[in-house]
Amino acid sequence: MDGKRLHGEVDISGSKNASLPIIAATILNADTTRLYNIPKIQDTKITLEILRILGCKIRRNSGKIEINSRNITKKEIPEDLMRQMRSTVILAGAILGRFKEVTFSYPRWM
Repeated sequence: MDGKRLHGEVDISGSKNASLPIIAATILNADTTRLYNIPKIQDTKITLEILRILGCKIRRNSGKIEINSRNITKKEIPEDLMRQMRSTVILAGAILGRFKEVTFSYPRWM
């Protein structure tokens, strides 16, 4: 070892396990929410697609996601998307909290 120092920067992606409940909570806001450092992974893509289907307007721009849930019109999570990942059940709680009713299928269990 010659004692050379390491230096530099590393961008750290946000946590999936923290991001999904936060994305779900945007349903309760009934307005625009801005989120930063959300990982670009399949689970967040599915969750955002469900929000679009429910009626949210979603914009991604340079590391920021804006979710406007003001005009949600649906209270049913599509079965095909629900079955793609177990964590979509967290959306059911947010929809129930806002509208007092929700319809969803059983998520896929591994």
